[in-house]
Amino acid sequence: MSETGSHGASSMEEVNTPLILISSAFERKPGDIRHPKHVQQTDLAATLAIGLGLPIPENSVGSLLFPSIEGRPVREQLRFLHLNAVQLSKLLQENVPSYKKEPGFEQFKMAERLHGNWIRLYLEENTSEVLFNLGTKVRRQYLDALRTLSLSLSRQVAQYDIYSMLVGTVMVLEVLTLLLLSIPQALSSKAELEIPLWSPVFSLLFYLMFLVLSALHVIVCTSAESSCYFCGLSWLTAGGVMVLISALLCAVVSALAKMFASGKLLSKNPAHPNSRWSELDVVILLGTMGHVLSLGASSFIEEEHQTWYFLVNTLCLALCHEIYRNCFLGDDCEPRRCSHRERGFVNTAPALQDGSIGHDELEPHRASKSPTSLNTLRGWEKWMAMASPWVILTCCRLLRSLNQTGVQWAHRPDLGHWLTSSDHKAELSVLAALSLIMIFALVQRRCSLTSKVAMALGLLGVYCYRAAIGNVLFPWQRDSKDISKGLIEARFVHVFVLGILFTGTKDLLKSQVIAADFTIKTVGLWEIYSGLVLLAALLFRPHNLPVLVFSLLIQTIMTKFIWKPLRHDAAEITVMHYWFGQAFFYFQGNSNNIATVDISAGFVGLDTYVEVPAVFLTAFATFAGPVLWASHLVSFLSSETSSGSALSHACFCYALICSFPVSAYIILVTSLRYHLFIWSVFSPKLLYEGMHILITAAICVFFTAMDQTNTKS
Repeated sequence: MSETGSHGASSMEEVNTPLILISSAFERKPGDIRHPKHVQQTDLAATLAIGLGLPIPENSVGSLLFPSIEGRPVREQLRFLHLNAVQLSKLLQENVPSYKKEPGFEQFKMAERLHGNWIRLYLEENTSEVLFNLGTKVRRQYLDALRTLSLSLSRQVAQYDIYSMLVGTVMVLEVLTLLLLSIPQALSSKAELEIPLWSPVFSLLFYLMFLVLSALHVIVCTSAESSCYFCGLSWLTAGGVMVLISALLCAVVSALAKMFASGKLLSKNPAHPNSRWSELDVVILLGTMGHVLSLGASSFIEEEHQTWYFLVNTLCLALCHEIYRNCFLGDDCEPRRCSHRERGFVNTAPALQDGSIGHDELEPHRASKSPTSLNTLRGWEKWMAMASPWVILTCCRLLRSLNQTGVQWAHRPDLGHWLTSSDHKAELSVLAALSLIMIFALVQRRCSLTSKVAMALGLLGVYCYRAAIGNVLFPWQRDSKDISKGLIEARFVHVFVLGILFTGTKDLLKSQVIAADFTIKTVGLWEIYSGLVLLAALLFRPHNLPVLVFSLLIQTIMTKFIWKPLRHDAAEITVMHYWFGQAFFYFQGNSNNIATVDISAGFVGLDTYVEVPAVFLTAFATFAGPVLWASHLVSFLSSETSSGSALSHACFCYALICSFPVSAYIILVTSLRYHLFIWSVFSPKLLYEGMHILITAAICVFFTAMDQTNTKS
């Protein structure tokens, strides 16, 4: 660590660390002064294992520090060195196909032969100078072999598949560029987003790029000394990837040409020269950019929850400013309040169509069926609208005290630890029961009668399941001696979850047949959302049920007192849902460390390990916050908007705002692949981002399906 407190970088103060070994086994003669030597950090595992009499870890690439065994007899020295050399040679055989040609392996075999000769002389009880010299030679040969083997293995570990990483990075950047160039077209009133990938097939640029990439692939794969994942693929698969890269590049060039052509027409015929950004647009833009930039530091990745807490709090303050401005300034603020909706998202002008832009194309769609303002609210509703940001801030502050996460403050006791202790099981039982009642009260208001009954019985089954496994107590139960796996209770809840989801899906399919009845689709989407809420209540641990309650409460408050009165557009509502979804991901107690994943959620209702259900349940329990907020976004936009393009705008904005951090993080991880914390900090975050992008893709498919239903209706 440097004198300023920084750590994890590559400065001399941070890389060089004092190492002192103290033991009675070390013999130190008076006047024996030794100068300190540099050792590798990887040598510690082998040295400590030998010193403690334990086997050396099989994946250790370090060599034994000889001064730690220098005081031992020669026979023990050679035995320890041989153990380390055998372990490294086996590791070399597993990772290097041509290990027999490695210099370190040849030195090891030579040392083994000399070691055998020394043992024969030793067994003959030969104490001559020949035995001593041979022992010194064997020891030197072992040390040279260990040094060479360790260096070879370290290089093998430090070698990255740069070619495959660059191919993936190029594809990600091409997709992100297409999304950015498609903003005007996707966020126009018609919400048309078409990326032609077949038309580039007939262009000369496509064939030139394909030939160049094919030649590059052949050169790299035939000259690569180490194994490469992309080179290991079949030629048909590799060719398909190169065709996709070439088509995406041609699509990017085509989009750039159209954008420049549209820019010239816009400069000749400006539509709204006086439009400017609102405060909320600035908060959204700066918050998104700030979060992306923060991913370049390991400390910000470890404590990413603090970033999202700050962004959510800032968003609440911006909404508070907007609400108070509307309440106290009235119509005077109307032009300022509506200016940002003319752009859709981040001040983007709609795409040109037929060479001109009309006022109807720039007309923003509203987030409510009948646009209202805060001036129409009377009495307690207006006061609730003014107090809603502060209520949300209070809820967020309470949730932060429930689960300490990250690294810096994870060791501190929190409310969750207090509730989960055996001495407070009664308090946990009361809290879980009240939370389940609140969940039912907040969800049931828009469900059908059948779904209400199923929801009530399902939540009752959730409590019975937690009581069966000993987490909570019934009022008539004094202790939890009769503990079981709760299979019957959990499967009982699973049946109701599937029933509610089936009912909602049936209503959605029915809405496609009866296009005139819009309420059928609204109820169907809400029932699917309520089914996911019931599943989350089953998978969440009892002390985390308040997280689900506050999530539903904040959604209800923002729907009634913020999104409807302020008439935010679909892009802003989408960003708010995304931010709160990310914040609730950390409110659950998650972090960017794999250790915080609740594996037990994958076994709820399962007697043995079944891969597909276990993976699905674990993933849903981990990412329940983002999934529930995205599901609420679909339900809200489908029920509260009259514009058919709202879901298209939301889908595009959701995909775009998720693509920014993923794309930037892939580039950062590629450039920081030799960072000291690459495996402990950056790699787990990359796994989370990969899983998050899969969930985002599933959410966007759901968005698209609902948008197609709107179009048919």
